[in-house]
Amino acid sequence: MTDTKPIRRVAIIGTGLIGASWTALYLAKGLHVVATDIAPNAEAALRKFVESAWPALTRLGLSPGGSQTNLTFTPVLEEALAGADLVQENGPERIDFKQKLYGQLDELLAADVIIASSSSGLTMSEIQKGAAAHPERCVITHPFNPPHLIPLVEIVGGAMTSAETIRRAEEFYTSIGQRTVRLNKEMPGHVANRLQAALAREVYYLVIEGVVSATDVDTALCWGPGLRWGVMGNMMLNHLGGGPGGIEHFFQQFSGPMTAWWKTLGEPVLSPEAQKTLIESVHAEVGSRSIKELEVQRDEVLLSLIELRREVGGSKQPK
Repeated sequence: MTDTKPIRRVAIIGTGLIGASWTALYLAKGLHVVATDIAPNAEAALRKFVESAWPALTRLGLSPGGSQTNLTFTPVLEEALAGADLVQENGPERIDFKQKLYGQLDELLAADVIIASSSSGLTMSEIQKGAAAHPERCVITHPFNPPHLIPLVEIVGGAMTSAETIRRAEEFYTSIGQRTVRLNKEMPGHVANRLQAALAREVYYLVIEGVVSATDVDTALCWGPGLRWGVMGNMMLNHLGGGPGGIEHFFQQFSGPMTAWWKTLGEPVLSPEAQKTLIESVHAEVGSRSIKELEVQRDEVLLSLIELRREVGGSKQPK
């Protein structure tokens, strides 16, 4: 950080899927992590997750000091917060729970410690109402699952979050190789999940209406636009889609047809019958493959793509 003490010790609150993945990432980046969770067998589950994630993190490259031995676990919140430079909060998506927790954190932490929430569904303006003394240091830093592999972090403050907190958060996550997206205003679901939701709505509609199977709609996505999205985003691809004329020609050529398609996009109702149709179609696509087998396939392709993007993207790609 430019004018504040560096972040070397992170407290992880909640060690479910997201909290465990954050833990693995921070350890790989050479940070000391103190995790806390009151769930039964939470420590054993966390250490098992970190151990299973370590080969992938090693393949991507450990930072100096990166080690699983830098993990400490305690079920006592006060102990986890002692000496923390940043808190990564991954508690349940309930506003009453969050506000009460943030009241506790506000009392226990020094005023300059950032409280970063992984929340995907709640706004920081509501959450930080629980932090009466220092709401300015509270910020949403929403990852994309699994955060130890996917480098995206969406950063958005609440009504009382300071510009300094936003700056420090951006600097920290960038310093450990994450790709940050700064939201200028709060939106339900932030950005990436809203994009997913918009796409999922049309995917579900097409399957429910019998236009296409789950297998074929997934093929259409991952072997068509999905391949391009792994290289460039929608706006840059539109620029290329306009040929030599760029984005200006793209809109001249395609704004008419595109807006006509918008008028026919579906608005499916996920009734029990509709869900049954979707579930049966997904299971036909899955076949005999287990969840674990699918996860391994996903992670192997992700790792390869990340390595390739680093190779061809230079300094703009996460390290």
